[in-house]
Amino acid sequence: MPISLQRIAALPVQALNWLGGQGTRAIAALVFFGIVLPPLGELLKPFVTEAVFVLLCISFMRVDIAALRDHLRRPGIVLAATVWTTLGVPLIAGASCVATGLDAHSADLYLALMLQAVASPMMAAPALVAVMGLDSTLVLITLVTSTALIPLTAPLFAYVFLGAALTLSPLGLGLKLFSILAGALFVAGGIRWTVGASAIKRHKGPIDGFNILILFVFVAAIMGNVVGSLLADPLRMLGLTGLAFAVFFALLGVTALIFRKVGHEQALALGLMVSQRNMGLMLAATDGVLPGTTWLYFALSQFPIYLSPQLLKPIVGRLTARQPAPAATGTGEA
Repeated sequence: MPISLQRIAALPVQALNWLGGQGTRAIAALVFFGIVLPPLGELLKPFVTEAVFVLLCISFMRVDIAALRDHLRRPGIVLAATVWTTLGVPLIAGASCVATGLDAHSADLYLALMLQAVASPMMAAPALVAVMGLDSTLVLITLVTSTALIPLTAPLFAYVFLGAALTLSPLGLGLKLFSILAGALFVAGGIRWTVGASAIKRHKGPIDGFNILILFVFVAAIMGNVVGSLLADPLRMLGLTGLAFAVFFALLGVTALIFRKVGHEQALALGLMVSQRNMGLMLAATDGVLPGTTWLYFALSQFPIYLSPQLLKPIVGRLTARQPAPAATGTGEA
């Protein structure tokens, strides 16, 4: 290939490498651009399922197999965290919503909260945890085990708590989730087998940049109606935003409290993982056929997720600095 063409071909790779190097700044900027570019969000909205699928492929492709094997040899904490995030969180959320009458008074918001509760943690959770200076290995293995159970647990809780509120049948939801996860795992495995794990690690920067671009497709698509809703009813938007932050920090705090005996650093890491629910997977599984309030709550829930690395990193740094380092359990990260 001529040198001129090589230079031209290298430009996109360099741009992706630069974007991937921006870290938490780029992640926080996604929310801003998603809000100020609503026409782009409407244009990208039909591609939410495809964007989530690509994000899953990237996450599975980068899994550290050695780290997974290491934690599987000591599965106690992993099993407890998996049970909590896949069974405990949906049960408590469903019971609380029914006890407060939310299912009768605001069916669309109830649907949003239940889909959030039954979702697995975000595939980006290990990376976000690592950015904050916490060990992502435990998060990674718990993420894999809980995600593997979602095609079974999500339909169960959908049947118990949602019933006719979900247009997709519980069985259809389970099959859709399984097809998305299995398909992403198959594609990711094919990429790893073709290019090799070492090549994937060498190109971390450009892959991070590409991951951010695809993440923008998802964020822009669900944030497209935020500005219009804010202008139409600012008090309602303020209330939903406050609820999104309250749910995020409640999940984080309760999880960290439950697992405090395993060490503050690991408890905080698990808390961050549980609070970052993969609502994109639920959107993909339902083909985005959800009420307006459900979409809006999902959009506002991105604020605490993508702003948390910037908001909490100094606090996490001070808390972990006061504690003795826990016993090593592995060093791999997604």
